[in-house]
Amino acid sequence: MKVLYAASEALPFIASGGLADVAGSLPGAIRKRLVGCRVVLPLYEQIPQELRDTMTFVTSISVPVSWRRQYCGIFEARHNGVIYYLLDNQYYFKRQGLYGHFDDAERFAFFSRAVLEMLPAIDFWPDIIHANDWQTALIPIYYTLFYGQQEAYQNIRTVYTIHNIGYQGQYGMEILGDVFGIPDDRRDLVEHGGLINLMKGGIETADRVTTVSGTYAREILDPWFAHGLDSILREREWKLSGILNGIDTVGYDPATDPNVFKNYTAETVQAGKAANKAALQERLCLPKKKNVPLIGMVTRLASHKGLDLVKAVFERLMTEEDAQVVILGSGEWAYENFFREMQEKYPDKFCYCCGFVPELARKIYASADIFLMPSQSEPCGLAQMVACRYGTVPIVRRTGGLADSIRDCGDGEGFGFVFDTYNADDMYYAITRALGAYANQDHWPILVDRCMATDFTWGRSANEYIRLYRSLGK
Repeated sequence: MKVLYAASEALPFIASGGLADVAGSLPGAIRKRLVGCRVVLPLYEQIPQELRDTMTFVTSISVPVSWRRQYCGIFEARHNGVIYYLLDNQYYFKRQGLYGHFDDAERFAFFSRAVLEMLPAIDFWPDIIHANDWQTALIPIYYTLFYGQQEAYQNIRTVYTIHNIGYQGQYGMEILGDVFGIPDDRRDLVEHGGLINLMKGGIETADRVTTVSGTYAREILDPWFAHGLDSILREREWKLSGILNGIDTVGYDPATDPNVFKNYTAETVQAGKAANKAALQERLCLPKKKNVPLIGMVTRLASHKGLDLVKAVFERLMTEEDAQVVILGSGEWAYENFFREMQEKYPDKFCYCCGFVPELARKIYASADIFLMPSQSEPCGLAQMVACRYGTVPIVRRTGGLADSIRDCGDGEGFGFVFDTYNADDMYYAITRALGAYANQDHWPILVDRCMATDFTWGRSANEYIRLYRSLGK
């Protein structure tokens, strides 16, 4: 079996979010199970030169984009045994930033069409093309419209994964033909609510639709979570499933991570975390207090990440509890401004680091005792798994992938603290439970050991994807 995994970003080449982690890890895990899996992504300007130097030019093709044709250079690279194809067009991709440009619709229409057009040029005919999020939703759409009846393409099946249903690729109907090249008599494939909705089209045309956790697959059938696509998904529930993501446990390994202050293993975690904690406190100008629990957050500052709950109880946490807090992230101005004010008010207990600094994120994972992730919605989430990998006990809300990955320690076997309702008092109670558990230093190491022993590798997920792929065989 052969799979072509199409994504708008993938590690190690380019990343802006969790999709890059998945596209950089899942294909390798699939390949280890003797299923051929290759990856295709755009050749962005921001891909580092040292990675460009590893690429070889394969060929160039001409790609139809509605009424126009555009050059596409095909480059090949190998990473961890996986073949990557990077598709070049300087007009579309030689610019700063992956997304947010005025012509994103045309940029990813080109990329999606190029993925299908390149197959004869590279002489790779996959059994499955696996598309991801709105940027590649046009692949199953174009396959249905233009390629499925061609003899060479007939045996290809398509899988479409929703990583976050909040980003759907919505555009005005006036560009249906001029940009996307979709005939007016097939507008039904993408029309939703009077707009072009690329995610709707991907759901409509793909042979199977997946999302990144079982709980999220059930949640997006509900209007509260589905951002208007619940009726579309309910009609096609038969082809929807959820497969929980994993993490790259080689890249996220406290024993070898070059970004942490001091490396450690499960056997040396207590001493290792103590050394990292002291070093982080020094770097962030917090008092060095060995026995005061350090709560960490690494997050985008957006409302669905639960920041309004954090705001609601923050001063209570600062004044009533003996704890330090570190937050790394950027996003909505109101949250950034609030946390700056709190840092000025409580400099001995709180540090806010604006932006996203990957090496500092790793240091927080390794140094914190507790990791807070109170999301309103979370399709999968990787941070809670990374925290566990580094022996940092998570506090999460029971939603999406958080519900599927973190087990409350109240049952005597779990390794985290879970609250159910999206309520500041419920979150605060979970925090106080965690702080109370931390105070019992005879039992706290047991939770840390359970976190580090939990299997978040890609193996289980890869097996589930392979079963899904094989179910589509003819």
